Amino acid sequence: MASLFTRIIDGELPGRFVYEDPAVVAFLTIAPVRPGHTLVVPRVEIDNWLDLDAETRRALFEAAQLVGIAVQQAFPARKVALLALGLMVPHVHLHLIPIDDEGQANLVHADQNPDPAALDEAAERIRQAVPAHRRPVDR
Repeated sequence: MASLFTRIIDGELPGRFVYEDPAVVAFLTIAPVRPGHTLVVPRVEIDNWLDLDAETRRALFEAAQLVGIAVQQAFPARKVALLALGLMVPHVHLHLIPIDDEGQANLVHADQNPDPAALDEAAERIRQAVPAHRRPVDR
């Protein structure tokens, strides 16, 4: 059975996409720790980042840097934290979270019931900061 993220990537489930390329997509999490909290996910379904082949790993981290720059432009912060946790969904994903201190990068603070309008607005802000040729097509 496909992972939750594969189902989002395939359009079976909705997602607020902010970036895509042939190997990687990025979309907002449904439980953000902070406004702008974005997930960067390879299209290929692999459970553990240690199992990524070199090409997918390169594409994933290059996309994470590009999207991280967009997140920081859209949500100015001292840093954009990058977390590779992935215990809840068996599909590699990187969390990008704009932070001003390290305590803000803790997933225990995730908002389990965020305002959909705020998520839409956050996605649009990030999307506008992503280079035009990497913005997602309408889904």
